[in-house]
Amino acid sequence: MKFIVAPAKKMNVADDVFAWKDLPRFVSRAEELMHAIRELSYDEAQKLWKTSDALTSLNYDRFRTMDVRGKACALSPAVFSYEGIQYQHLAPCVMEESQLAYVQEHLRILSGFYGILRPFDGVVPYRLEMQAKLSVGDSSDVYGFWGDELARALAEETDSLVNLASVEYAKAVLPYAGSLGVKAVTCLFGRVREDGSLLQRATAAKAARGSMVRWCAENEIATLGDLRAFDVAGYRYRPDLSDENTFIFEESRR
Repeated sequence: MKFIVAPAKKMNVADDVFAWKDLPRFVSRAEELMHAIRELSYDEAQKLWKTSDALTSLNYDRFRTMDVRGKACALSPAVFSYEGIQYQHLAPCVMEESQLAYVQEHLRILSGFYGILRPFDGVVPYRLEMQAKLSVGDSSDVYGFWGDELARALAEETDSLVNLASVEYAKAVLPYAGSLGVKAVTCLFGRVREDGSLLQRATAAKAARGSMVRWCAENEIATLGDLRAFDVAGYRYRPDLSDENTFIFEESRR
């Protein structure tokens, strides 16, 4: 069983924590993307990233000096390098050794730039959304660049996926999973309206995804069925609203 999650836009070089273990599986493909972005003008890069002048300058400079193999710049473990809400609630910095071993084994971070990352893969700060319209070779966008490659890589590791990624990132994997013999269950978190529909609040959902991964590491969750016991931060599983492909967790009202 593997969990797939989205990255965070904000990144750092995580100093004085844990050492990175391996280069990402698709580091050569990341180099292709790196060179394509280096060929962009400043204005083209800003249009690609849809960023302010300050963020465009930061990331434009990052790509000009980037070395994804770590020979000319520092790498840090991926799970410590993302700063979003999901990663704050996953809280790897305070995990025990056994819990870090669990996430290394079971967690996979989807990335527009790196493709798939294990938690301790060495990364550099970058900016590239999975839905970005970057032309590389015969591909007109990042989805086209990766095609079914990420799903095939995951299928080599597991026959069951827990989808905790945003729609934009899950789109790079889920359409191919079934044909590759991989069972995927999407976990959704929110408040149930009177008509039975689910209201998902983005910030709360990101926090819940991180909390679920952490809870699974703490409890050594091993099967898809075990996920139904998740009850952190006031959530509870709703069997009446769930099905074999979607597990819905209702947020308690305060």
